[in-house]
Amino acid sequence: MPLPAAWAQDAATTTTLQPVTVTAGSLGGNELPPPYAGGQVAEGARLGLMGNQSVMDTPFNVTSYTSELIQNQQARTLADVMANDPSVRFTTSSGHAYENFRIRGFDVNQNDVAINGMFGLAPMGRTPVEFVERVEVLKGPNALFSGMAPSGAVGGTVNLVPKRAGDEPTATYGVNWQSDGQLGTTIDAGRRFGAANEWGARVNGSFSDGATTLDGQSRKREFFSAGLDYRGSALTASIDAYHSQESFTGGTPAMFWFAGPVVPVAPDPRINQFSTGYGSIQSNAVVGRAEYRFNDSVSAFAGVGRRDSHQSGLINGTHARQIDANGNFTGSIIGQRAYTDATSAEAGLRSRFKTGSVGHELVLQASILELEDGSATGTASTFRSNIYNPITPVMPAVPGSAPKTSENTLSSLALVDTMSFLDDRLLLTGGLRNQRVKTSNFDKTGKTTSRYDEDAVTPAVALVIKPWGPDLSFYANYVEGLSKGDSVTDTTATNFGQVFAPYKTKQKELGVKWNAGTFTNTLALFEIDKPMLVTEGAAARPTYADGGEKRVRGVEWNTFGELARGVRVLGGVTYTQGTQVKTSFGRYDGNTAVGAPRWQVNTGLEWDTPWVPGLTLSGRVQATSSQYADSANNIEIPGWGQLDLGARYAMQINGKDVVLRLNVNNVFDKHYYAGIFSDTTPIATLGPARSVMASATITF
Repeated sequence: MPLPAAWAQDAATTTTLQPVTVTAGSLGGNELPPPYAGGQVAEGARLGLMGNQSVMDTPFNVTSYTSELIQNQQARTLADVMANDPSVRFTTSSGHAYENFRIRGFDVNQNDVAINGMFGLAPMGRTPVEFVERVEVLKGPNALFSGMAPSGAVGGTVNLVPKRAGDEPTATYGVNWQSDGQLGTTIDAGRRFGAANEWGARVNGSFSDGATTLDGQSRKREFFSAGLDYRGSALTASIDAYHSQESFTGGTPAMFWFAGPVVPVAPDPRINQFSTGYGSIQSNAVVGRAEYRFNDSVSAFAGVGRRDSHQSGLINGTHARQIDANGNFTGSIIGQRAYTDATSAEAGLRSRFKTGSVGHELVLQASILELEDGSATGTASTFRSNIYNPITPVMPAVPGSAPKTSENTLSSLALVDTMSFLDDRLLLTGGLRNQRVKTSNFDKTGKTTSRYDEDAVTPAVALVIKPWGPDLSFYANYVEGLSKGDSVTDTTATNFGQVFAPYKTKQKELGVKWNAGTFTNTLALFEIDKPMLVTEGAAARPTYADGGEKRVRGVEWNTFGELARGVRVLGGVTYTQGTQVKTSFGRYDGNTAVGAPRWQVNTGLEWDTPWVPGLTLSGRVQATSSQYADSANNIEIPGWGQLDLGARYAMQINGKDVVLRLNVNNVFDKHYYAGIFSDTTPIATLGPARSVMASATITF
């Protein structure tokens, strides 16, 4: 691992960061956009089928977090990286088996994470990031550029870019410790082969085991990945494969379901509400991609991948239910077994040409994602307990097999053109995607219980204007997202069994980006409207319709880069107004939307100390204002704040780069409800306990 650029100025030996190649990108080249000043964020990111684009040319608010940031913050999972973003909050409690998010006030399921722009292939559960070169967060719905995500991804898209071997061979070995007893080791090695270094191999592995901050819990984690790539004059290709498994015993974190408007004080997150729970999630995948450049104007690309995932134990439904003012609740534990098999593929053509003085970059893409799910649940074990002094519940048996429960096929065809005017000072992007959604559901005997086959067309138009040069961009966009339409499952409804067409979510956004040389700022104003299912008619015999609406308006300020030599900044502020515009019978029209706080702040600073070369100190503040947990706005969780601190020391021993790192998250051990789990049920998540992480790495 080379020394970060900011340290290299003070180190006795300067190490140069090696270029990294990927198989997808704009027609202008396949190289990954380089790190921006400070090394924490990249200069560009992938804009779906459009490939890699500069931040200043992208008509969206996008942030691409680098592997350098991942290493320095000792991030293990995707949630650790997303904690840097002021537009992101979590809808599962810290340490849960799954990591789900809200971006711009809308749910983004962990199933909606992509690898190199393809959905359905990322590891299930807590997504590991050891194999990741970039974590790219594109905010807002963008079905045109990325296609429909399995769960909709209304608030934004998260894309993972795997690591590639650099021109110089490297191998980094590390050992780490995390409270309250997690010990681990990591390996990251890569090198290139051939007369022109055209062949590359990169392997990453990690293993950890031991106690966690949740009292009585032990967690074991193993991950291995291999990335092979070829880069020729016309052809670039890659194959990525990984194995990921995480298992736990001795309990799992809970979410908190309130019975009334009195919200009890948040318990210590170390308290184990489901102390007998155990579970495991395993994912295995292989992904292949290729791009062939016929000439300077035309290229073709294709990708295909397969992922198999299996889950068992107490994975879902870890809710402390109907909590009263004194913390008493009812609980239920159900042993579960499930699987999800996914096959994803895409193919397309890119062409660059001119019509008069207007440049065009035209992309035609077809994609398909096939998902097969199976699940089974055992007999529930119910109990009564207290969130401050829980009992020891009984963990029931896990079913021995899981029958197929559903098949989903998401297929689409998209055409997008980016036109450039006035020597690229004006960029206009427009296009259409036709998306088809097919679903079949099955009972335990394999009999089909329902079918769904709907399609929709989503447009997008976006504009970038750079009137005074490349360092100042004004942008605007109108984009639509897609979510699978709801089914009416209420047997008392007059339209029981009706399946609605896919929901179209609409976003309007204006923004400005300023590159000040070593730090960049983005200011965005946005509005997102999402249809929702509501009831009409008599309460005894309701009729369901998709005429509801949730709207979120907001202002985002994001900044990253180097404020001064050795001083780096990352983060920003988000202000939102979430509103329930149309609700059942108009009962809650105008109320604040569930899980939509007014203010969210994430701001981090790093400082390379001048008196000790190689020593860096860091700090990060996360804060969120109060938010409602129910549509009636009767249940409110208070605002919260958290301080994280860190230090690292880079040195050389016998000519080898050695880095020691120490991070303390939630320094003051604040106990708080962090966010909201559901739009329809008053369930809150819990913030993390104070944790300490230490590691040492050596690069050969």
